[in-house]
Amino acid sequence: MNKSRIAPLLFVLLLATTVLGVPQIQDSTANRSDDQQKKDKVYLLHADSLTFDAEMSADYKVLHGNVQFRKDSMYMYCDSAYFYEKNNSLDAFGNVRMEQGDTLFIFGDVLYYNGAEQLARLRNNVYMINHNVTLFTDSLNYDMAENLGYYFVGGTIIDDRNELVSVYGEYSPSTKDAKFNYDVVLTNPDYVIYSDTMTYNTDSKISNLFGPSTVVSDEDIIYTTNGWYDTAKDLAMLLDRSQLISDHRMLTGDTLYYDRNAGYGEAFGNMFMIDSTQKVIMEGQYGFYNEKTDYTFATDSARVMEFSRRDTLYMHADTLMAFNDTDSTRVLRAFYGVRFYRVDAQGVCDSLQYLSRDSSLTMYDEPIIWSENQQIFGDTIRMFFNDSTIDWAHVINSAFATQHKEEQYYDQMEGNEIKAFFEDNEMRRIETKGNVVAIFYPQESDSTLTGMFHANGSFLNIFLKDNQMEKMVMWPNVSGKMYPLDKLSNDIMFLQRYIWYGERRPKDKDDIYRRPIAPVATENEDQRRTTRHKFNL
Repeated sequence: MNKSRIAPLLFVLLLATTVLGVPQIQDSTANRSDDQQKKDKVYLLHADSLTFDAEMSADYKVLHGNVQFRKDSMYMYCDSAYFYEKNNSLDAFGNVRMEQGDTLFIFGDVLYYNGAEQLARLRNNVYMINHNVTLFTDSLNYDMAENLGYYFVGGTIIDDRNELVSVYGEYSPSTKDAKFNYDVVLTNPDYVIYSDTMTYNTDSKISNLFGPSTVVSDEDIIYTTNGWYDTAKDLAMLLDRSQLISDHRMLTGDTLYYDRNAGYGEAFGNMFMIDSTQKVIMEGQYGFYNEKTDYTFATDSARVMEFSRRDTLYMHADTLMAFNDTDSTRVLRAFYGVRFYRVDAQGVCDSLQYLSRDSSLTMYDEPIIWSENQQIFGDTIRMFFNDSTIDWAHVINSAFATQHKEEQYYDQMEGNEIKAFFEDNEMRRIETKGNVVAIFYPQESDSTLTGMFHANGSFLNIFLKDNQMEKMVMWPNVSGKMYPLDKLSNDIMFLQRYIWYGERRPKDKDDIYRRPIAPVATENEDQRRTTRHKFNL
């Protein structure tokens, strides 16, 4: 065909497209019945003008003005395009828009669609709208076969609750699933989540966190490397030793469950709670913390450690709890099998309570306290502290105090109640009143025992120095007797209620978990006391 005939032909084609619109272009595989090929086929529906260079044997058509294509249910619009019909591909420019029904809309400046890969590449000022979800980026690849869009040079996804930003991101309009990698930030009105890798569903609003992740709010901070966060219900399940930090407290566990609306967190497995203000650590296999009420709870191998002074106090119980009462007083309670150890003092009881208001510790149900060679027990024991150091102790009802002197010799006293006063953490004075009975072993200046003194009275005051009795005052109506050491026997060496509970005494910070076996009482009380005494020597 010569050039003189090409020009009229182009003119006729242009005239036809201008007046009549673009003629239907027949697909070379139109007679094939393969449904999939029909879905994959790109159809040119409209353009104001169409040109091609027949002389150059160009494999594309040039389209201008209100250009419209269709691939299956996806419609594509632009100002101009190159249409590679044979390759089922196109390049679109200006006001690019993709529409699928009334649910999916994608906009951009440029679109490159590859029919073989069924991949649409949109560039510059790109945004995708799917119901209440909008995706913003400068480079978006949309896989039509998988119905999946992804960006790789930074992007943002916004729904009606959260905004998510990352370097790389994927979004599926059909499943509502999104995936984010590198510098991921989820912003919620109440908190911000930072993560390395995150998946998120725009319907359920649940984000799954992988790798080092942080959740930051005005009230608390969460650290985790694995878990999920329901941003609709503000619930989280966090694995792999996650941490919840609220004010001056930190909760750690193998698994954490957190309810932001209720304000509480639960820890499962190797729970660790630290209170930096109270200088207290609470441990257990299960723990609970309410940041709104400041309530903490631990059980299953529960232990609390108080480290306000050089020597840490270690205490174990079946159940531990701490809370604020109506006077904003901090209360610590321990239940069932309480055992505690500190270098200078050890104790056991069934339950106890500590009040910060008056720095008092009350022990209930068979309480016993040891300090070096001294032992105190009674119905109830109250201790009062001054700057974490014991100030004085009060043994209420059936009070009994013992001090081991040497070998089988023990100072003993009993009464209705005993008060012991301390200075520099050493016992300096003991006051006993009500039906007082006492056994003492006076000493020479070289600490040699001179005998045994047995006395009865209503009141007894003892003054000590370096853990040794310096002076004793007893009144009124005192009766007593002095026995030489070589005339002593078991029936006069020990008071009726004397028992040295050495087998119950915690030996170190790990021994607090031991549950001593209670002794079996014998019919002969003297034999019981003697057997117990020899067992502990």
